[in-house]
Amino acid sequence: MTVTAPTDAAVTDDAAPGRVPPLAALAEWQRRFPLLQILALVALYGYGLATIVGFGSHRVLYAILINGSLLGLAGAGQTIVVLVGGIDFSIAAFISAGDVIIAELCGTYHWSTGAAAAVALAVGVVGGLANGLISFRFKVEPLIVTLGVSALVSGLVLKWINGSATGVAPPWLGGLTAANGSTFGLAIPPVVLIWAVVALAIQLVLTRTRAGRSLYLTGVNQRAAKLALVRVSRTWICAYVASAVLAVCVGILLAGYSGSGDVTVGDPYLFQSLAAVIVGGTMFGGRGDYWRTVLGALVLSVVALLLSAAQLSSADQQMITGGLILAVVGLYGRERRLRDRI
Repeated sequence: MTVTAPTDAAVTDDAAPGRVPPLAALAEWQRRFPLLQILALVALYGYGLATIVGFGSHRVLYAILINGSLLGLAGAGQTIVVLVGGIDFSIAAFISAGDVIIAELCGTYHWSTGAAAAVALAVGVVGGLANGLISFRFKVEPLIVTLGVSALVSGLVLKWINGSATGVAPPWLGGLTAANGSTFGLAIPPVVLIWAVVALAIQLVLTRTRAGRSLYLTGVNQRAAKLALVRVSRTWICAYVASAVLAVCVGILLAGYSGSGDVTVGDPYLFQSLAAVIVGGTMFGGRGDYWRTVLGALVLSVVALLLSAAQLSSADQQMITGGLILAVVGLYGRERRLRDRI
């Protein structure tokens, strides 16, 4: 029997068993670094510059940053909850509560801003505790619990103001979200700097502290987290408290943005905050970080401005945004979950 020597192609294939296909390498890069989100943001902004007159003006840039800041702050709590393996559908109610409480207590009852803010934050803490305790202690789906708490908070606020908000926010609060506002003499809206500080603080907590590691471990596998001596119940509850408190803070900023109380001001942020998390690439159960949500919020802010400039109807804008979310979910959904890779 004649034995033939292997060809060069066969030698090459056998000699490189660990060769990673390009698509797999790209997917690995995407898991480690939000490359697609950055490319999408640059492409969308570049498209706006090329097709819309005045899109590169400071006024438009500030509008993107202010809207992105408010959405990013609303998505901060949702990011924490998603990383721990839950979901929070009460964010809109707490945003509206923070908005109305500040406007009513300061404008109608003439409280100081500090005292009114303390009451609003206390509402957030109590509501967040209810979300976390009920969902964890009784093993009820967080979606159901947070929807129930949302209805309860909204009902209590409406009962308190007899169905209509009449208060106005302190004038100085509007300066925090004004496009022509300045920070330490720099022509930067204060809300943008607030967002930057919050983003840095959240990212440091998630990546550099024991609390952050506990959050990730709980999101990956609660049983394994317990074996690693993580206080899973405390981590879960604290995540929901943080989400509610951050939502109340967004409501306080929105009171200054609009100048008055509005019981529906938080409604757009219910799904937009979750969309910012998903578009950014943070997925349920311990994969992602807040920088991805920051990018997701900026992408959605640019998309919203482009759709508005195109004079599309509200229905068309919702369909396009929904299609974008479905496309992103389809892309990330093809990856194995973190718990299956370790």
